[in-house]
Amino acid sequence: MTYPLLERIQAPGDVKLLSENELPELCNDIRRFLIQSVTATGGHLSSNLGVVELTVALHRALDFPQDKLLFDVGHQCYTHKLLTGRRAGFAALRQKDGISGFPNPKESECDTFIAGHGSSALSTAIGIARAKKIKNEPGKVVVIVGDGAFTGGMVYEGMNNVSRLNNLIVILNDNKMSISKNVGQMANYLTKLRTDPKYFHAKAHMETVLESIPVVGNPMVKLLQDGKKLVRRGIYHSTMFEEMGFQYIGPVDGHDVIELGRMLNNLHEQFAPIFLHVVTQKGKGLKPAEENPGEFHAVSSIDLSHLTDPELSPKDSFSTTFGSTLAELGGEEPRLCAITAAMKYGTGLNFFKHDHPERFFDVGMAEEHAVSFAAGLASQGLLPVVAIYSTFFQRAYDQIIHDVNLMKLDVLFAIDRAGLVPGDGETHQGIYDTAVFSQIGIPLYAPANYAELRYWLGYLVRQMRGPRGIRYARGEEKEALAALGCSGEPFDKIESRTGAKTALVSYGVQAEEIIAACDLLEQKKVPVDCYKLVQIYPLPAGLCEALQNYDCILFAEDSIRTGSIGEQLGFAMQQCDWHGTFLLHGVDNTHLLHANVPQLRRDQQLSAAALVDDVLAHRKENGK
Repeated sequence: MTYPLLERIQAPGDVKLLSENELPELCNDIRRFLIQSVTATGGHLSSNLGVVELTVALHRALDFPQDKLLFDVGHQCYTHKLLTGRRAGFAALRQKDGISGFPNPKESECDTFIAGHGSSALSTAIGIARAKKIKNEPGKVVVIVGDGAFTGGMVYEGMNNVSRLNNLIVILNDNKMSISKNVGQMANYLTKLRTDPKYFHAKAHMETVLESIPVVGNPMVKLLQDGKKLVRRGIYHSTMFEEMGFQYIGPVDGHDVIELGRMLNNLHEQFAPIFLHVVTQKGKGLKPAEENPGEFHAVSSIDLSHLTDPELSPKDSFSTTFGSTLAELGGEEPRLCAITAAMKYGTGLNFFKHDHPERFFDVGMAEEHAVSFAAGLASQGLLPVVAIYSTFFQRAYDQIIHDVNLMKLDVLFAIDRAGLVPGDGETHQGIYDTAVFSQIGIPLYAPANYAELRYWLGYLVRQMRGPRGIRYARGEEKEALAALGCSGEPFDKIESRTGAKTALVSYGVQAEEIIAACDLLEQKKVPVDCYKLVQIYPLPAGLCEALQNYDCILFAEDSIRTGSIGEQLGFAMQQCDWHGTFLLHGVDNTHLLHANVPQLRRDQQLSAAALVDDVLAHRKENGK
């Protein structure tokens, strides 16, 4: 497939060489390229299809890297990457040695700031804009914030601190709003008027003249300003942004690339921070994505010929197993509630919503609120389950400590995407939850397969009380782990070899590697036993006793090494007066690759081969 106009964009600024009339066709090229490319590699689709025209218009109006562009969350940056000379990298999008699915300054000086979490970019942009002022540097700072991010309180904290930064432009990418014809026409007229530089000069001059009139000057200015506010209330039904110090513009059509370009060019000279309200359609250009933007938010590689009724999530995954099991438990337990932070499909809670809509709550991109909200529910005798990706639970650390754990409230944390996460790179790794939850003192369970997930989720709902968590991986169960089934025990000896003096220990899906390592070592005539934990904090009763007679224990986990479960086991063995060798494999490098899980394991010395090498090196050092 050819993309005539897109192929003319080889470097930042090339879009300025096109005529204004060529821009709509460039947008068509970009949209066709994204659909073809992202459905082949996987990635964020609907969000990127929605911001094509907006991004093109920004690149026409701004000069990168002198001007700075930030994305909230960041997954809608694909068009930006295409316009800054990275089209060839899309063949390996989110893969090892390919381009990231998020902005990354290591890739290009046109990427201002790494972004993977939501609601934070405005605060960062204010800092960058202020730094430009302090250093007397030219250029604008533009931040694109989705309407979903406005459910996070940090956005409002940022808006409350914009001061008079006249080099800051905040763009609200609103893909939920519809504008009635009359209101839209009036708003468009006023927007054109208010973005004309002549308007700004006239406004500033008029206010200066009026303020100079003795006695009545300032009251007259205030009267005129109050009158404008009344008009704006009638048209926009919102003055919050201007009351916070912004010059509000909009709402405007986010898919009219020519008008957007003209408007943004008019904003080169501004007298206050700008708040530009842009209305877009998520998934624009791909009908199934337009109709089901949530299901097309992030996709695996898919066949474009089979998109009439898509089922993009795998039929079986840890998330769908969790979601369907929780829906069943909701039928047994009327106190059970489910909470997610804008990830209904991602966490599998669409099943619970379907069966128990009155007890399902999507609080938006507000993880802190989700946890405190759950605390409120639990304080009144309900049983809330908070299902959030591991990486996003980090945002609610304070609330987990103070609002749930201090009162030992009956809240179950479902930690999705735990451990090593493929594709999304360093911002989305689930490597901190074991250290965080165990540090706080919250019991934690890590099933390795669907059978264990169903059993232990049922146990945690039916039998256990107080704060507790269950963590599970992204994607499907592995054949070797599925074959283990579920014993219902907090830990199991899953491999046993005659004469073994070395034990390999792990939990969750990382147990796949110790099983493989056991087989490899047997080929080398080195017998080892393998243990798999499900209860990982506190360490299960009897574990230290079971490991007491081994000369060497190797513990492998796909979590941060410092503060890890392995460190806790090593200390516990010391306390039991064990004098063997403890080998710990965990995640040392927090700046992980965007790669698949096997590649990540090799990078972090968590592969079966790396575990085997460590065992053999230990034996060699000890003359065995």
